Amino acid sequence: MDTSNPAVFVNAELLRLYMGRRVRAVIQVMRSDGGGAVTGQSTDGQQITVKGNPPGPLTTFVEVIGIADGIHSIRAEIWSNFGDTLDTFSYNRICLLANGDYKHLFI
Repeated sequence: MDTSNPAVFVNAELLRLYMGRRVRAVIQVMRSDGGGAVTGQSTDGQQITVKGNPPGPLTTFVEVIGIADGIHSIRAEIWSNFGDTLDTFSYNRICLLANGDYKHLFI
């Protein structure tokens, strides 16, 4: 994997702008099919499908880094669990930072 290629932080709406590029997203896991696809809610409230096999059980909140391969999907390379205890207030702050004036901090 080429780690010199930085990932652009995206939400579901921005994915279409970064097709074929490395992206990162924070999602709230909604369901997993157990066979290589996870559906989650993006920081903008829309659904994202993450393709790939996570290395282990996922917590409620997950950060993924991978390639944007569809208008609402990411082919994951790296999975990072945030945990199950990220309260709504903290998650909303991440959403505001990621989608607002401070999104450059997530690159």
